[in-house]
Amino acid sequence: MKVLFINTHYMHGGAGRAAGRLQIALKNIGVDVKQLVQNGFGDRHDSIIGPLSPLDKLLALWKPALETLPLYLYKKRNGLPFSTSYLPDIIVSKVNELNPDIIHLHWTCSGFVRIETLKKLKKPLVWTLHDSWPFTGGCHIPLDCVGYKDRCGKCPALGSMFNHDLSRWIWNRKLDAWSGLDMTIVTPSNWLAECARSSSLFRGKRVEVIPNGVDVGATRRIDKNIARSIFSLDPDKKYILFGAVNATSDKNKGFQHVVGALNAFEQELAALNCELLVFGGYEPADAPGFGLKTHYLGYLHDEVSINLLYSAVDVFLAPSLQENLPNTIMEAMACGVPTVAFSVGGIPDLINHKQNGYLAQPYDTVDLAHGILWILSNISLWEQLSCSARDTIEAKFDIDVIASKHYNLYNEIIRDHSA
Repeated sequence: MKVLFINTHYMHGGAGRAAGRLQIALKNIGVDVKQLVQNGFGDRHDSIIGPLSPLDKLLALWKPALETLPLYLYKKRNGLPFSTSYLPDIIVSKVNELNPDIIHLHWTCSGFVRIETLKKLKKPLVWTLHDSWPFTGGCHIPLDCVGYKDRCGKCPALGSMFNHDLSRWIWNRKLDAWSGLDMTIVTPSNWLAECARSSSLFRGKRVEVIPNGVDVGATRRIDKNIARSIFSLDPDKKYILFGAVNATSDKNKGFQHVVGALNAFEQELAALNCELLVFGGYEPADAPGFGLKTHYLGYLHDEVSINLLYSAVDVFLAPSLQENLPNTIMEAMACGVPTVAFSVGGIPDLINHKQNGYLAQPYDTVDLAHGILWILSNISLWEQLSCSARDTIEAKFDIDVIASKHYNLYNEIIRDHSA
C-alpha cells in the first residue's frame, strides 16, 4: 500500500506534528507512506518531499503572503486565519510521479494546494480536518458563525455586509471543484465531525472520527527536578504553563484570557508561589503585567525539549477561543500535567471536568482562574489528576492504535475503490 500525505508544513504547528507522528507510526507497521510538503526537509529525507529547486523554495516563502492579498479589501476583518487558496500549484505532477494508492490530505493552506487541484488528482482521497477551513468560505475558526451550513456570505470574519463577498466566492469554488469527489472525511474530534456533517459542502459525505495521537512511550513525565534544572527553574515554585504556535500573537490561542485569569486572583496565586512560563511566542513589545514573574521561552522545535518543559510545570493553561483536538493539551496530559481550558470545540474529548483537568465556562476568565487555584491548592488532588490525565492518553490516544485505525480505513477505501 502506497499512501501520500499532503500537508503544508512538516512537523511544525498542530497539523504538521500530528501528520508527522502518524506518518512515523504508519511506517512502523509497514505502510509505504511519503509526505508532500511546502515547507520541510525534502532534500534530506526520502519520505518527505519538499521544495527541492531554488524556485520551489522561493515560492514557498512568498506564497503565504501572496495568498492574503484579497483580504486587504476587507478592512474590518477580525484578524483570525482566513485562506483563499487561489494560487496555482504543482501538486498534480508530483502526485502523478509518486502514483500513490491513496492520498491523505491534512492542512493544505498558505498557498500550497489550490482548491481546484483536488478534482485533478484522480485518486481516492482521505482528508483529516485540523480546523474548519475545508467546509467554510475561507475562515479557519468560525466561532459562533454557522454560515457554512448554507453558502457563506456576509462573512463576520471579513467584517462583510454583502452576500456576494470573498467567502461566497470561495464557497462556490469549493462546491464546483469538490462535488462528486471520492473523498472520506476524518475529524480528530466529535465536535468537528458534527460541524462537517452539518456543512453544505460535506453533507452526505462519509465522516469518521479518528483522533490525533502521541507516542505514549516517548511522551511521558520526566523527573520534575531534572526537568527544572535543565530550564533553570526553581524547584520550590509552582509553574503555570501557557503555549502554542504564535502563542502571544494568535488571537485564537487566548493570550488575552491568560492576562484576565491571572490578574483576577493575583494575590492568591502569589501566595501559592506561582510563576508563569510562556512558550511558542516571544515577549510582546507591550507585554501585559500578570502580577506574577513571567518567563518567555520563545519557540521550542524538538519533541524532547517540549517533553521536558511539560514535565517541569504544575498546570497547563489552554484558553483558546475554538480548538479541534489540541496537541498541546494531549502532550501535557501525556506528561501527567493537568490542564485548565475553556469547554469549547473538541477539548471535552480530552478533558473530563474535575477528573483529569478543569473545563471552564467559555471565555469566563474568573472560572479559568478558579480552575488553576483548584488544581494547585491540593497536592493529593494534583497527584490524582496527574495520573488520570496520563491514563486518558494511554487509553485513547496512543499513536500506534491511531495508526492501525487509519490503516484499516485505507484498506477499506482501496478495496471499495477497486471493486
